[in-house]
Amino acid sequence: MSAEAAREEKGSLKRTTRKVIVVMLAAVAVYFVFALVSGLRELGGRLAGYAWWTFFVALALAFGNYVLRFLKWEYYLKVLDIRGIKKSDSFLTFLSGFVLSVTPGKVGEVFKSLVLWQTYEVPGARTAPIVVAERLTDLIGVIILIAAGSTRFHGGLLWAGAGSAVVSMILIVVASRRLSMWFVDLIAWMPGPGKRLAPKLREAYESLYALTRPTTLILPTLLSVAAWFLECMALWVILYGFGKATSVLGASFFYATSTLAGALIPVPGGLGVTETVMRTLMRELGDVDRAGATGAMLLVRFATLWFAVIVGFVALSFLRKRHPKLLAD
Repeated sequence: MSAEAAREEKGSLKRTTRKVIVVMLAAVAVYFVFALVSGLRELGGRLAGYAWWTFFVALALAFGNYVLRFLKWEYYLKVLDIRGIKKSDSFLTFLSGFVLSVTPGKVGEVFKSLVLWQTYEVPGARTAPIVVAERLTDLIGVIILIAAGSTRFHGGLLWAGAGSAVVSMILIVVASRRLSMWFVDLIAWMPGPGKRLAPKLREAYESLYALTRPTTLILPTLLSVAAWFLECMALWVILYGFGKATSVLGASFFYATSTLAGALIPVPGGLGVTETVMRTLMRELGDVDRAGATGAMLLVRFATLWFAVIVGFVALSFLRKRHPKLLAD
């Protein structure tokens, strides 16, 4: 990565950080609207009777999700033969990507590539495809959970079918070198920065191709299923704290379906989309009252999405102490 490219990426990071702050403020406004719709007094009464120990269990389950996904990150680094990175630094680097969790599709987690370049001089084009592979296996894992949870409800398989179609299309493009190179050549032919980007895209594709072969998809997909099931359990235990004995499969369907909806619609962190879908499913399929559904939705979003952002900032601060030159300017 050249010095000019590094300056461009850092400038982009600063702009993205400002956007993250804007999204956080927007989230406060969105959640306040949900609270108003549910009735502040009614919601306050439900939260007053909530078993708060279950919220801390949900936080632990969410952190378990991060640990399992870190194992997937390590696996991908091994597949790409990227070695010499201390495990502690690798773990902090992985967690630091959560700083930009509220970017559309979480693509901001490519920030990890910038961190590895500045700390261990690993070219960004080699590691950036890991983010794509992570999102792909996460998507497959979430769809599996939706399919499992849909057995509890009528019509739930429709979501699994739609998601499976998206995954199949992505796998077809990635698995076909000819088709992928055709897209790269098309970009190189187009006016603008295409010619400059084409060599980087070809290098990135080679890494992505190595990460998405059938033999390298099995273990990461299993880790994704286990990781996202822990966050489904976070919703289940929070509902338990409200005195709602929802089935584990039902909670998995609510959480996984809303997560998929938020990922497919390009809004920062799925804000507004994930919350609306989750709350609606809990009310209509889970027989959860309006205030209870809103309270459970707010708490599980804090325990997963916003907890991840906090963890990301903490990890980044530790990394900067260990590597003072990281993002020094």
